[in-house]
Parts: sequence; structure tokens; C-alpha cells
Amino acid sequence: MTTTTDTATAFPLAFTTTPSQAARDQAERDAILASPGFGKHFTDHMVQITWTLDDGWHDAAVVPYGPISLDPAASVLHYAQEIFEGLKAYRHADGSIWTFRPEANGLRLQRSARRLALPELSVVDFLESLRQLIAVDGAWVPSAPETSLYLRPFMYASESFLGVRAAQKVDYRVIASPAGAYFHGGVEPVSIWLSTDYTRAGRGGLGAAKTGGNYAASLLPQAEAYQHGCAQVLFLDSEEGKYLEELGGMNLFLVRHDGTLITPSLRGTILEGITRESVIQLAKDRGHAVEERPVAVDEWRDGVASGEITEVFACGTAAVITPIGELKSPDFSIGDPGRGAGEFTMSLRQELTDIQYGRRPDRHGWLHRLG
Repeated sequence: MTTTTDTATAFPLAFTTTPSQAARDQAERDAILASPGFGKHFTDHMVQITWTLDDGWHDAAVVPYGPISLDPAASVLHYAQEIFEGLKAYRHADGSIWTFRPEANGLRLQRSARRLALPELSVVDFLESLRQLIAVDGAWVPSAPETSLYLRPFMYASESFLGVRAAQKVDYRVIASPAGAYFHGGVEPVSIWLSTDYTRAGRGGLGAAKTGGNYAASLLPQAEAYQHGCAQVLFLDSEEGKYLEELGGMNLFLVRHDGTLITPSLRGTILEGITRESVIQLAKDRGHAVEERPVAVDEWRDGVASGEITEVFACGTAAVITPIGELKSPDFSIGDPGRGAGEFTMSLRQELTDIQYGRRPDRHGWLHRLG
């Protein structure tokens, strides 16, 4: 399989643009942006690039948003050869449009592709695909506080072939959806459910890849979480069933009374979150120690009981940082659902969102201008 990983010298693909004849006018767009929700509305265009074994990546284009035509024998429908990414475009006070650490998303897409036996798109072309879409649909980036345009790049095996092997034809797309503020009425601690019957990933599996199958595996335990009044589900390791892994779509942090952050080590079974990595860096900037290691659920329970663990939070692209008030399980609960969000948790969240929206200096060069 031909791959491209050189982000410094690869020459960007040449894109063509076909304007949509059904693009919404400003009044329609403004009405959507006034209350966008999340993943409910989509912009007028999308990016598409095709890869074949013989020709590599080609036919890069911005085209009208619309249905994808797939042969019933397309490999993705039978063998789940599919990966995706998620990141946001933010409108700054001067009207410019930026995104946050997109190179890290591009590199993670490559790692996911490698694990799913898909071709690797260069980071150069990944970044260009985002820029090209924003060049056409930049008006869809909202300007209200704490809103953004969610970008969803994804790749899937489109070859029509029922043999069990890596597909020789693959399509890459980028769609975009305006996103409202994740928390309405303020950020409040959530309750999460500890899954004891299901695991998200096993050693040597797909846990470190951002692929739809991991999320499909979380849907049943997520439904169980809802039944118990919880907003999210937390998974344990598949081997011993006692070490914390991650939530259905977020990484987890415990805060010790001395300010030390503790987070489960990745170990190949946990998605390497870009928000997670950013939180670690910001904490170290403040002089806090960070421990990445196996963390048993008993350490959380005993630490809260003794006062050793003072705050717990989850982090991810959609909600940024979410304080956790309580962990519920069939046999016990940890924490207090009525306790307010921790000061350290909220200060980290404020610092991170200030950087993303251009309200605070970007000391690490994390922001990338798209328009």
C-alpha cells in the first residue's frame, strides 16, 4: 500500500471547486446559526478525495454537500474499514477563522489509517482539505460565544469487493456542522456510569484508532448509562476489569489534593486525545506534576473517601473539559452529584477555551489559521 507521511515536503493536491446550486441564503443560514445544536445541520459543501492502488490520492475537490453513492458490495459496509477525525473551527473577535492543533488530528488520522489498513493522507493534504472547505463555507462559522464549526474528516473503503483484504479504492471526505455551546446554563458536574459487563477495547485491538466500530461498541453500555441517569459511560480494561480506560468519547483525569494530575496511560487501548495532550501540557506549564499510568477504580474510590482525590474531569473535542461529580456502578458510587465543579478543572477549561478563541496568547503555536 502506498502511503504518504512526509508533512514538510509533500506538495498539496490541487483542488477543484463546484459551487452548490442549493446553497442556503444568508437569512436561512443565520436562522440555523442562531440555534445550531450539534450535528443537526450541515454546510453547503464538502471535500472529497479518492485513492486507488494504482493512482494514489487524486481528484481532490470541493463539491455540493449531498448523499454518497455506494455499491452494495462496498467494503466498508461489510468489513468496517473506516476512520474519522473531529476538530473545530473558531471565529475570533476580528472575524478570522482558526482551528486548534489540526496537525495532531492529521497525524492521528494517519495512525488510524495504518491500523485499519487504509492509505495515509499526508498532513499537508489534510490541512489543505480543511482550508479549502472553509474557503467556500467560511460564512458557516458562527460568532456567538462558545460556538464553533465542527469539522468531520473521514475515510472509508469504497471498493466493491467481498474478499477479505484491504480495499484498493478508498474515499476521503470532510463535512462540517455548526455547533452551539455544549453546556446550556453553565458547566455543571455530570454523573457517569461504570460499565462492568462491557469493555471498549482489548490489547492489540482498535482502541487507539478513531474508528466507528469503537463507538458502536459503546452504544449499548451508553444506553445503560442513560437508564441509570448518567450522561456518559466509563470503561475498564478488558484483561483484569479494574483499571480505568476512557469514557465513550472522552479521556479521564483525577486531581490529587497536591495538584497532581493522574490519567490512565494509553497502553494501545485508549484513544490518544488531542485535548488530553493539551491539558497535560497546560498543567505542566503551571508547574503541576502529571502521572500517566494504570489507575485502578479502587484508587479513585479510596482517594475520594480519604480526601486524596479532590476533583475528577473528562476531556474531549466536543465538550472540551467536563467536570465529573459522581461515578455510579451496580455495586457502589463514588463522589457527590451535588458538589460543584472544581476550581482547578474550571480554570483549565477557561484557559484552553481562551486559547482556542484567541482570547489568550497561544504560547505553543497550537492555532492554525483557516480563513
